Amino acid sequence: MSTRDELKKIANDGFWTNNAGLVQLLGLCPLLGVTSTLINGLGLGLATTFVLIVSNLSVSAIRHIVRDEVRIPVFVLIIAATVTMVELLMQAFMYQLYTVLGIFLPLITTNCAIIGRAEAYAAKNPIGLATFDGLSMGLGFTAVLVVLGAMREIVGQGTLLAGSHLMFGDIAEHWVITAIPDYPGFLLAILPPGAFIGLGLLIALKNGIDDRMKKRAAAAPSSAPLQSPS
Repeated sequence: MSTRDELKKIANDGFWTNNAGLVQLLGLCPLLGVTSTLINGLGLGLATTFVLIVSNLSVSAIRHIVRDEVRIPVFVLIIAATVTMVELLMQAFMYQLYTVLGIFLPLITTNCAIIGRAEAYAAKNPIGLATFDGLSMGLGFTAVLVVLGAMREIVGQGTLLAGSHLMFGDIAEHWVITAIPDYPGFLLAILPPGAFIGLGLLIALKNGIDDRMKKRAAAAPSSAPLQSPS
Protein backbone atom coordinates (compact mmCIF):
# COMPACT_ATOMS: atom_id res chain seq x y z
CA MET A 1 0.00 0.00 0.00
CA SER A 2 1.37 3.41 -1.00
CA THR A 3 1.81 6.17 1.57
CA ARG A 4 -1.05 8.14 0.01
CA ASP A 5 -3.42 5.18 0.27
CA GLU A 6 -2.31 4.57 3.84
CA LEU A 7 -3.03 8.19 4.77
CA LYS A 8 -6.49 7.96 3.18
CA LYS A 9 -7.21 4.78 5.13
CA ILE A 10 -6.05 6.36 8.40
CA ALA A 11 -8.25 9.43 7.82
CA ASN A 12 -11.26 7.29 6.91
CA ASP A 13 -10.76 5.12 9.99
CA GLY A 14 -10.45 8.11 12.30
CA PHE A 15 -13.43 10.03 11.02
CA TRP A 16 -15.82 7.24 10.05
CA THR A 17 -14.98 3.54 9.81
CA ASN A 18 -13.29 3.20 13.20
CA ASN A 19 -14.42 6.39 14.94
CA ALA A 20 -13.64 6.21 18.67
CA GLY A 21 -16.99 7.64 19.71
CA LEU A 22 -19.38 6.03 17.24
CA VAL A 23 -17.76 2.65 16.45
CA GLN A 24 -15.23 1.73 19.11
CA LEU A 25 -17.41 3.37 21.80
CA LEU A 26 -14.32 4.34 23.80
CA GLY A 27 -13.93 7.38 26.02
CA LEU A 28 -17.67 7.53 26.67
CA CYS A 29 -17.34 8.99 30.18
CA PRO A 30 -16.12 12.42 29.03
CA LEU A 31 -18.18 12.20 25.87
CA LEU A 32 -21.40 11.85 27.85
CA GLY A 33 -20.42 13.97 30.83
CA VAL A 34 -19.07 17.12 29.18
CA THR A 35 -21.09 17.61 25.99
CA SER A 36 -23.89 19.73 27.44
CA THR A 37 -22.73 22.53 25.11
CA LEU A 38 -20.81 22.74 21.85
CA ILE A 39 -17.93 24.72 23.42
CA ASN A 40 -17.44 22.17 26.20
CA GLY A 41 -17.27 19.39 23.62
CA LEU A 42 -14.87 21.34 21.44
CA GLY A 43 -12.58 22.13 24.36
CA LEU A 44 -12.32 18.55 25.55
CA GLY A 45 -12.04 17.27 21.98
CA LEU A 46 -9.10 19.51 21.14
CA ALA A 47 -7.38 18.57 24.41
CA THR A 48 -7.84 14.88 23.59
CA THR A 49 -6.56 15.42 20.05
CA PHE A 50 -3.42 17.10 21.35
CA VAL A 51 -2.78 14.19 23.72
CA LEU A 52 -3.33 11.66 20.92
CA ILE A 53 -0.89 13.44 18.61
CA VAL A 54 1.87 13.84 21.19
CA SER A 55 1.47 10.35 22.66
CA ASN A 56 1.42 8.65 19.24
CA LEU A 57 4.46 10.62 18.11
CA SER A 58 6.38 9.80 21.31
CA VAL A 59 5.45 6.12 21.33
CA SER A 60 6.45 5.73 17.70
CA ALA A 61 9.77 7.49 18.32
CA ILE A 62 10.76 5.08 21.11
CA ARG A 63 9.13 1.92 19.74
CA HIS A 64 12.46 0.23 19.00
CA ILE A 65 14.06 0.88 22.39
CA VAL A 66 11.23 0.02 24.81
CA ARG A 67 11.03 -3.62 25.83
CA ASP A 68 7.71 -5.41 25.48
CA GLU A 69 7.57 -6.17 29.20
CA VAL A 70 7.34 -2.49 30.14
CA ARG A 71 5.75 -0.92 27.08
CA ILE A 72 2.28 -0.39 28.61
CA PRO A 73 3.57 1.41 31.75
CA VAL A 74 5.80 3.55 29.52
CA PHE A 75 2.85 4.41 27.26
CA VAL A 76 0.70 5.37 30.26
CA LEU A 77 3.54 7.53 31.64
CA ILE A 78 3.82 9.37 28.32
CA ILE A 79 0.06 9.93 28.17
CA ALA A 80 -0.11 11.11 31.79
CA ALA A 81 2.75 13.57 31.22
CA THR A 82 1.03 14.95 28.11
CA VAL A 83 -2.28 15.33 29.94
CA THR A 84 -0.50 17.19 32.74
CA MET A 85 0.96 19.53 30.12
CA VAL A 86 -2.53 20.17 28.71
CA GLU A 87 -3.91 20.86 32.18
CA LEU A 88 -1.16 23.38 32.94
CA LEU A 89 -1.68 25.16 29.62
CA MET A 90 -5.43 25.38 30.17
CA GLN A 91 -4.95 26.64 33.72
CA ALA A 92 -2.71 29.38 32.34
CA PHE A 93 -4.71 30.45 29.28
CA MET A 94 -8.28 29.07 29.61
CA TYR A 95 -8.85 28.84 33.34
CA GLN A 96 -12.63 29.19 33.21
CA LEU A 97 -12.95 26.39 30.65
CA TYR A 98 -10.52 24.35 32.73
CA THR A 99 -12.81 24.64 35.76
CA VAL A 100 -15.87 23.73 33.66
CA LEU A 101 -14.27 20.58 32.27
CA GLY A 102 -13.07 19.68 35.78
CA ILE A 103 -12.25 16.03 36.42
CA PHE A 104 -12.78 15.06 32.80
CA LEU A 105 -9.43 16.59 31.80
CA PRO A 106 -7.25 14.31 33.97
CA LEU A 107 -9.51 11.41 32.98
CA ILE A 108 -8.07 11.72 29.45
CA THR A 109 -5.16 9.71 30.87
CA THR A 110 -7.41 6.67 31.24
CA ASN A 111 -9.14 7.10 27.87
CA CYS A 112 -8.96 3.68 26.24
CA ALA A 113 -8.90 5.23 22.77
CA ILE A 114 -5.52 6.85 23.47
CA ILE A 115 -3.75 3.85 24.97
CA GLY A 116 -5.40 1.70 22.31
CA ARG A 117 -3.94 3.73 19.44
CA ALA A 118 -0.54 3.80 21.11
CA GLU A 119 -0.54 0.01 21.41
CA ALA A 120 -2.31 -0.93 18.17
CA TYR A 121 -0.78 1.58 15.75
CA ALA A 122 1.87 3.98 17.03
CA ALA A 123 4.04 1.21 18.50
CA LYS A 124 4.18 -0.50 15.10
CA ASN A 125 4.50 2.35 12.61
CA PRO A 126 6.86 5.24 11.76
CA ILE A 127 6.51 8.68 13.31
CA GLY A 128 4.77 10.36 10.38
CA LEU A 129 1.99 7.81 10.04
CA ALA A 130 1.58 7.51 13.82
CA THR A 131 1.24 11.28 14.20
CA PHE A 132 -1.33 11.45 11.41
CA ASP A 133 -3.22 8.57 13.00
CA GLY A 134 -3.38 10.51 16.27
CA LEU A 135 -4.60 13.62 14.43
CA SER A 136 -7.31 11.70 12.55
CA MET A 137 -8.55 9.78 15.56
CA GLY A 138 -8.55 12.94 17.67
CA LEU A 139 -10.43 15.04 15.14
CA GLY A 140 -12.93 12.23 14.57
CA PHE A 141 -13.57 12.05 18.31
CA THR A 142 -13.78 15.85 18.50
CA ALA A 143 -16.38 15.88 15.71
CA VAL A 144 -18.60 13.54 17.71
CA LEU A 145 -18.19 15.69 20.84
CA VAL A 146 -19.03 18.87 18.93
CA VAL A 147 -22.08 17.44 17.13
CA LEU A 148 -23.43 15.85 20.30
CA GLY A 149 -22.79 19.05 22.27
CA ALA A 150 -24.53 21.15 19.62
CA MET A 151 -27.55 18.82 19.61
CA ARG A 152 -27.89 18.87 23.39
CA GLU A 153 -27.37 22.63 23.63
CA ILE A 154 -30.02 23.44 21.01
CA VAL A 155 -32.59 21.02 22.42
CA GLY A 156 -31.72 21.75 26.04
CA GLN A 157 -31.53 25.54 26.06
CA GLY A 158 -32.24 26.74 22.53
CA THR A 159 -28.81 28.30 21.95
CA LEU A 160 -25.58 27.54 20.13
CA LEU A 161 -22.02 28.57 21.05
CA ALA A 162 -22.98 29.49 24.60
CA GLY A 163 -19.83 30.00 26.66
CA SER A 164 -17.64 30.83 23.66
CA HIS A 165 -15.73 33.34 25.79
CA LEU A 166 -14.43 30.45 27.91
CA MET A 167 -12.27 29.36 24.98
CA PHE A 168 -11.86 32.43 22.78
CA GLY A 169 -11.87 35.25 25.34
CA ASP A 170 -13.91 38.43 25.61
CA ILE A 171 -14.06 38.82 21.83
CA ALA A 172 -16.50 35.88 21.74
CA GLU A 173 -18.99 37.32 24.24
CA HIS A 174 -21.51 38.01 21.49
CA TRP A 175 -21.01 34.82 19.48
CA VAL A 176 -23.99 33.12 21.13
CA ILE A 177 -26.70 32.19 18.62
CA THR A 178 -30.30 31.97 19.78
CA ALA A 179 -31.52 29.01 17.74
CA ILE A 180 -35.02 28.91 19.32
CA PRO A 181 -36.30 32.29 20.58
CA ASP A 182 -38.28 32.35 23.83
CA TYR A 183 -37.45 28.71 24.44
CA PRO A 184 -38.13 27.49 28.01
CA GLY A 185 -35.53 24.74 27.74
CA PHE A 186 -35.65 20.97 27.99
CA LEU A 187 -33.76 19.78 31.06
CA LEU A 188 -33.45 16.13 29.97
CA ALA A 189 -31.26 17.10 27.02
CA ILE A 190 -28.52 18.63 29.18
CA LEU A 191 -28.57 15.84 31.78
CA PRO A 192 -26.65 12.54 31.35
CA PRO A 193 -29.71 10.65 30.02
CA GLY A 194 -29.93 13.21 27.22
CA ALA A 195 -26.33 12.41 26.31
CA PHE A 196 -27.12 8.70 26.04
CA ILE A 197 -30.13 9.43 23.84
CA GLY A 198 -28.19 11.82 21.63
CA LEU A 199 -25.27 9.43 21.20
CA GLY A 200 -27.69 6.60 20.38
CA LEU A 201 -29.27 8.74 17.66
CA LEU A 202 -25.85 9.56 16.18
CA ILE A 203 -24.85 5.88 16.15
CA ALA A 204 -28.16 4.95 14.53
CA LEU A 205 -27.66 7.66 11.89
CA LYS A 206 -24.14 6.42 11.09
CA ASN A 207 -25.30 2.80 10.86
CA GLY A 208 -28.17 3.85 8.60
CA ILE A 209 -25.78 5.71 6.28
CA ASP A 210 -23.44 2.70 6.21
CA ASP A 211 -26.29 0.34 5.34
CA ARG A 212 -27.48 2.62 2.54
CA MET A 213 -23.96 2.87 1.10
CA LYS A 214 -23.60 -0.92 1.18
CA LYS A 215 -26.92 -1.39 -0.63
CA ARG A 216 -25.95 1.15 -3.27
CA ALA A 217 -22.59 -0.53 -3.78
CA ALA A 218 -24.26 -3.95 -4.10
CA ALA A 219 -26.88 -2.63 -6.55
CA ALA A 220 -24.40 -0.70 -8.70
CA PRO A 221 -23.82 -2.31 -12.13
CA SER A 222 -20.41 -3.73 -12.83
CA SER A 223 -18.03 -1.25 -14.45
CA ALA A 224 -16.25 -4.00 -16.38
CA PRO A 225 -16.92 -3.74 -20.16
CA LEU A 226 -18.98 -6.52 -21.67
CA GLN A 227 -17.18 -8.75 -24.21
CA SER A 228 -18.95 -9.01 -27.52
CA PRO A 229 -19.21 -12.55 -28.88
CA SER A 230 -16.75 -13.33 -31.62
